[in-house]
Amino acid sequence: MEVFITSVLTTFVLLSFARGALAQGNCPPLNVQDDSRRDCYPWSDGSQANCEARGCVWCPSETAGVPWCFIDDEVCPSQIPESSRSDCYPESGATRDLCVARGCVWCPTSTPNIPWCFSDGAISMGGQVCPVDVADDDRVDCFPTNGASPEQCVAKGCYWCQSSVQDAPWCFLPPSHGYRMNGNPVPTPKGYRVDLQRVNTPSWYGADVAAIQVDVEFHTDSRLRVKIYDPFNNRYEVPMFPAIPSPPSQAPNPLYDITFSNSPSFNFKVIRRSTGIVLFDTSIGGLQFADQFLQFAARLPSSNVFGFGETMHPAFKHNMNWKTYGMFGRDEPVSQTNLYGTHPFFTTLDPNGDMFGALILNSNAQEVTMTPAPGLIYRTIGGILDLYFFLGPQPESVISQYTEAIGHPVMPPYWALGFHLSRYGYNTLDNMKAAVDRTKAAGIPQDVQHGDIDYFERNLDFTYDPVRFAGLPDYVRALKTDGVRFITLLDPFIGIGEPPGSYPPFDRGEALNVWVKESDGVTPAEAVCWPENMNVYYGDYGHANGGNWWIEQCVNFHDTIEFDGLWVDMNEPASFVAGSVKGCFNNKWNLPLYKPRAVSGSVIFEKTLCTDYQMALGRHYDVHSLYGRTMAQISQQAAQQSTGGKRSIIISRSSFPGSGHYSGRWLGDNQSAWNHLYHSVIGVLEFNLFGLPFIGCDICGFFQDTTMELCARWMEVGAFFTFSRNHNGLGWADQDPGLWPEVAAASREALLIRYTLLPYLYTLFHEVHSSGGTVLRPLLHEFPSDASTYTIDTQFLWGPAFLITPVVTQGATSVNGYFPDARWYRYRDGVLEPARGNYATITAPLEFIPLHVRGGYILPTQEPALSTMFSRSNPMGLIAALDDNGNAAGSLFWDEGDTPDTYENGQYFLGSYSVSQRTLTGAVDVNGYPAASSLQFATVLVWGVASQPSQVLVNGVPWSTYSYDVGTQVLDISQLAITITSSFTISW
Repeated sequence: MEVFITSVLTTFVLLSFARGALAQGNCPPLNVQDDSRRDCYPWSDGSQANCEARGCVWCPSETAGVPWCFIDDEVCPSQIPESSRSDCYPESGATRDLCVARGCVWCPTSTPNIPWCFSDGAISMGGQVCPVDVADDDRVDCFPTNGASPEQCVAKGCYWCQSSVQDAPWCFLPPSHGYRMNGNPVPTPKGYRVDLQRVNTPSWYGADVAAIQVDVEFHTDSRLRVKIYDPFNNRYEVPMFPAIPSPPSQAPNPLYDITFSNSPSFNFKVIRRSTGIVLFDTSIGGLQFADQFLQFAARLPSSNVFGFGETMHPAFKHNMNWKTYGMFGRDEPVSQTNLYGTHPFFTTLDPNGDMFGALILNSNAQEVTMTPAPGLIYRTIGGILDLYFFLGPQPESVISQYTEAIGHPVMPPYWALGFHLSRYGYNTLDNMKAAVDRTKAAGIPQDVQHGDIDYFERNLDFTYDPVRFAGLPDYVRALKTDGVRFITLLDPFIGIGEPPGSYPPFDRGEALNVWVKESDGVTPAEAVCWPENMNVYYGDYGHANGGNWWIEQCVNFHDTIEFDGLWVDMNEPASFVAGSVKGCFNNKWNLPLYKPRAVSGSVIFEKTLCTDYQMALGRHYDVHSLYGRTMAQISQQAAQQSTGGKRSIIISRSSFPGSGHYSGRWLGDNQSAWNHLYHSVIGVLEFNLFGLPFIGCDICGFFQDTTMELCARWMEVGAFFTFSRNHNGLGWADQDPGLWPEVAAASREALLIRYTLLPYLYTLFHEVHSSGGTVLRPLLHEFPSDASTYTIDTQFLWGPAFLITPVVTQGATSVNGYFPDARWYRYRDGVLEPARGNYATITAPLEFIPLHVRGGYILPTQEPALSTMFSRSNPMGLIAALDDNGNAAGSLFWDEGDTPDTYENGQYFLGSYSVSQRTLTGAVDVNGYPAASSLQFATVLVWGVASQPSQVLVNGVPWSTYSYDVGTQVLDISQLAITITSSFTISW
């Protein structure tokens, strides 16, 4: 009998409805009352064979609603032979509760004269006692679904002990539960192999894997892999594109050691060799490995923990007081729940200021709890436990090592670093034109115009409305003559309600069989989303036919709308009905016994497709969170082919580790609210950790009407997000920056500075594309020994040198900024900031954002224009901000701007610049882009020159066009004409 779940509210179908037809079985001799049975098989295909295959007990009951298949809570965890038991309750009247209260083990036996209650120091059965060896902060929750009672807790072999610590679990796991080593770790060419056997304690959710294996691989000196898996049965493992390399032999000089122990159960520790600090310690207990429930817990060296996503975290540095966050891609407005992407990666600073990072490579629904140990508890409902550690020790080297593993970030085209204008709800071409015209009239630079689904015909991909947007193809072509590119939105689904032969994207998809399939692997998955008055099918972008079909449709559409990049939305994938228009089968994939409680929704398939559906990469249950990455990867190919081989850019809403190798991101549907302005800073910093440095938000907010002040402040800070786009939602008031004089002034000021510094920003992208790291950077990454930087998340850096201190508070006309121990120069006039290693209050009227340059660095600049199409040929300059020793250094990367793989093919210019002993030296490191010779350095600013120069020499020749301000200590050398592809010296 097929049983469907047809509503989000109908989460379970009682098995008693169907069990009358099931064969009766004989109940084993267990002392488990009907009302104490924990259901092990609530799905519609229950049978004795299916039940026992999960390691559970089958016992029919005449009582309605009582599960026939249930978890055996009477298992004996002790390995002590019956003949060796030492009686722990020799007096009469022993019961399980009385026995366990003494810290002993209760194992009934049919053998006469054998004690049922006996001592075993290697195992605990929990009980309503408070163990002295488990601190409140170290507790591992034994009832993660919440709502535990003492009886339910003790039945699982766990401790029940109340706590005065807020949010600490009262039901928690004995550390002796989990697994134990069989023999010693065995050396392998790559590291070690460890065989583990499960301790025979009550199952949490059935289908436990009794024997598992741990493979330890010393990948590189700075990267360690610990893989925990079932060696006898193939389980889903996350496919990575490109694959993370696993060298055939171990690294020769690793920065880490790893140790193993069986006390109190199997655990391992990752140790930094240079300091002996334990970075990751699983002796806290909690290892579980079942078919649909996997868990580990670990202590960390400090509470300075960052990362894990995607959600709107309250702060960049995590609150470690039992906060739990879900990770499973979901169509959800920006809030403190699981959002569009899944990023199980985190970093931690140890007490020495050294950092390490860890990736938990898993794409199933998952959650992580931060604990005050400090530590974490991680749970997932599928796959394996696959951990990668990155030893750093510098924060930037951690991210470099991480992106080396998952794929270095994509190099955006130069024009994508300009300002983007967008909205959902122009509704007519005239309204779109009006917004562009207002922006231009206000003198605000713009490089990109976006088109949302309101320009589509009835919200159908690869169409435009011929009435409301009549003339759009010609307008897009006209925009290009003004230096404005066009990015179109595309959704992952295709409407299926058009007459046969009238909608080629559907017709070709049908012919090529490109759709996500139902659980039968044949029938296309059918749901509801944006297309009007029709259902939709979803492209399977991991399928060869699906990828070719998508590329073909994009290339064909480019013949109509000459887009320059793609913005792929709704690719979690999202659905406006739960699962499908048919509902979902009542099975373990759609209704797992444990759904991570921090993953939103009453069922796992809420707002998406049934999780038993099939894709080329695997079952939707496993690969759901990979859908956005897969679509972004094929969309990058589609965009390049559509645009004649140009580099192009992809902006994706959903992401996973490795997505940054193909695309950028935005933070999703936020609100026009001051707290969302603040949280956008946290969001862009986190995505730089995740390997997606091309990141921004909907500036001024997507939902609700913005205000003049909020939009002005948001445009100021958004001008320094790597992806800088003003965008809002359907039905809300226009908010393009030319609408208000005050917003226009603030936007113009900030964006012209951005455009001046684009050569520096582009060079930073080259560095992360070639070597990894972050572009938008928290202060702690540059000053890890300064504990004051750990909690700063309202300021951020471009690379190591350019500091942004935005106003994020309503009504404020000043901002409190922190200046770590270095020289900091005000960007606008080069004056040295007096604060050093301290906070300072900076005046910041509405049209002003405080900006500073760090001493010791050289920033390349270029005279700005209203589009990079014009600015790229303008005169260039250098800003040399001297450190305490009078030194500085920097570089400039330059190429054609939108040709793919220029770095890989050597088709670029790279110059390096340094100041030492009052001499600026320019050197050419790579000269593989001949057109760079058309550009010249026209100005050089040197900040922090302590005394009046007696003369300035350019290439040894006296130079007269310079000025020096003794008050500001700024040396301004002008009217230069130094070709950037030439080596040079300037001394003073």
